[in-house]
Amino acid sequence: MDSVTQAVLGASVYGAVMGRWQGRKALLYGAMLGTVPDLDVVLDYGDAVANMTYHRGFSHSLFVLSGFSVLLAWMIRRWRPHPGYSGMRLWLAIWLVLVTHVLLDAFTTYGTQLFWPLTPSPAAISSIFIIDPLYTLPLLLAVIVGAIWGLRRTGMRWQYAALALSTLYLGSTLIGKQMAEQQLDAALQRDGIQAEITFSAPTPFNTVLWRVVAFAGDDYYEGVVSWLDGSPPELERLPRNASAAREALADSAAHERLRWFARDKLRYDLIDGNWVVTDLRLGMTGYHPFRFPLARGEGDEVELISEPEQWPNPPADFSQLASLKRRALDQGYPLSLAELARPLSKPVTAY
Repeated sequence: MDSVTQAVLGASVYGAVMGRWQGRKALLYGAMLGTVPDLDVVLDYGDAVANMTYHRGFSHSLFVLSGFSVLLAWMIRRWRPHPGYSGMRLWLAIWLVLVTHVLLDAFTTYGTQLFWPLTPSPAAISSIFIIDPLYTLPLLLAVIVGAIWGLRRTGMRWQYAALALSTLYLGSTLIGKQMAEQQLDAALQRDGIQAEITFSAPTPFNTVLWRVVAFAGDDYYEGVVSWLDGSPPELERLPRNASAAREALADSAAHERLRWFARDKLRYDLIDGNWVVTDLRLGMTGYHPFRFPLARGEGDEVELISEPEQWPNPPADFSQLASLKRRALDQGYPLSLAELARPLSKPVTAY
C-alpha cells in the first residue's frame, strides 16, 4: 500500500497498544515504524527486473520481521526502560505494526514475499488497489483525533474503531473479488474459452469495478465487471505472443524470475527488435508500468540483455476515472477497454 496508509496504520496500531503509557508519541513511533519495511526501495539489486522482484523481499518476511521486533524491543527496554509496561507489551506493539504492514501489502496485486528466504510465489491476493481512500480515511481520522485530544479514553476508542472499520472493509474486498471471479467464470463458460490462468483485481481507488483477465495460450481475454452488473462481462481478446517469446527467452534468468514473481501473468511484444515482457497484473489496459526488454533479435540471432532496464511508458492518464465511475454504477454505460486507455489491439509501439 501507499506510504501514507502504512504510516497511519502503524500509528493507529501502535497507539492502540502503547498509547496509555506513551501518549501522542505512540502515534509518531508507530508511523515511523510502519514505514520501516519499505526502506528496501533504496537498495539497488543491479537491474530493473531485480529491483522489482526483490522489493518486498527480506524486509517483508514474517520471519525477519519477527526476529527484528524481538531485537528492537530488547534494545529499547535495555536503554529506555519503563516501569509502566512490560517488555512483552512493547514487543507485541512493535511486532503488530510490522506484521500488519506486510499482511496489508499481501492484499494488493504487486506480490509480497511473506516467507522469505523460502521461495513460494509472492503473496498477492489482489483484492485492494494500492491506494484506497475507504481503507485509509478511518485510520487517518483516528490518528488526527488522537494527535489533538490525546490517547486517553476518547482517543483510544477512535483507534479501536478505526482499526475495526478498516479491517472490515479489507474483508469486504474478498467478497468483491469472489463476485468478480464468479462473473469471469460465467463469461468464460458462455464464450467457450478454456482458460489456463485467471486473474482479477479492483480498478483504481475502489472495489466496486473490477478488472478480470483470463489467459489461454497465445491470447488473453480482458474485461471489467461491477457489483451492479446483471450479466457476465464482455471479454476482449488480445495477443499475448507467449510461444515465440519463450523460445527466444529460454535461457533468460530474468525472464524466469519474472514468471515466478508474476505467476506467469505476462505478455510478450517484439518492439523494434526487442522482446519486451509486460506484467499484466499491474496497471490497466494500455498502461502497464512494469515492462522490461529482455532480449534483442529474432530466430537464431537472439541476444539476451544482461541488465534489463524498465521500458519507457507514457505518463499515467487518469482522465478516464470519471468513465470508470460511471461504468461501475451503470452496466449500460458503453465503456470498452479501448476507452480506458490506448487499445492493445493497435501496434504496441503506439504507446
